Amino acid sequence: MLLCFAVDRCAVSPTGDRLYIISYRQDKLLTLARDGTLLATYSDPALHGSHGLHVTPAGQVLVCGYMSDTVLQVGWEGESKLANLATQEDGVRLPVSVCYSSTTSSIIVGHGDSIQVFRVE
Repeated sequence: MLLCFAVDRCAVSPTGDRLYIISYRQDKLLTLARDGTLLATYSDPALHGSHGLHVTPAGQVLVCGYMSDTVLQVGWEGESKLANLATQEDGVRLPVSVCYSSTTSSIIVGHGDSIQVFRVE
């Protein structure tokens, strides 16, 4: 039996009022209200094969585009890209996870059998 899953990763906003969902096969970020109402859908070629998802304590949404070799920041409302944080030009290859460290002001990107750390301002 073949099963298809619509949700690969999810994360909750620091205030608990928003739920962010990505699906590897859909190449989009969905933003839902606490009651499940769809608030926003964001699509971008940089989300191709979206895999890693993280929401920082400040509410910044970070997403990995596995097939596009990109880590990007999306606005808290889930409607627009704010920045490409790391790309193939920075050495990112097939990123599967991302996390922000407020202690070091850096994003930590996992891919393959290695991690990369990028300082952010």
